[in-house]
Amino acid sequence: MIYPRTTFIIVLLFFIISFTFACGGDNSSDRPSGQADSPEATLSEFELEHGIGPVTERIELSVEFDPDLVEKGRNIYEMKCEMCHNMEGRMVGPALGDIMERRSAEFVMNFILNPSGMVREHPVGQELLREYMTAMPFQNVQKDEARAIVEFLREYNELN
Repeated sequence: MIYPRTTFIIVLLFFIISFTFACGGDNSSDRPSGQADSPEATLSEFELEHGIGPVTERIELSVEFDPDLVEKGRNIYEMKCEMCHNMEGRMVGPALGDIMERRSAEFVMNFILNPSGMVREHPVGQELLREYMTAMPFQNVQKDEARAIVEFLREYNELN
């Protein structure tokens, strides 16, 4: 047996839920045509080219490779990256052998240091997620370690 008070509460909840969903809207009609919420529209020029993350200024790369940094980067790559990335050929993630030809050092570092933000907010990150169907996990890499990985990738790219 349903009591009048219980019926009243159920009906009231139904109306509250209906009102909430009916009035939510996405406000897309408030935008002028052609101005959809795209990542490109909200990112700075630097972010579009160099990614979203803690690296917000250009990194000075010397012509010569730092052998200690290369070795440190190789060790980190083998421990944290190699399980998903080959240097040549697709794996769980894209091949990295020529990444330094395709992307800036800042972009690579930001992707390493902020993979979830890159996938969520950057068009290249979103494209990679669609292509590989797997988001890159954060591997607890620090900024200096990401810089070492970049140095290793730079040397690899130069030698191959």
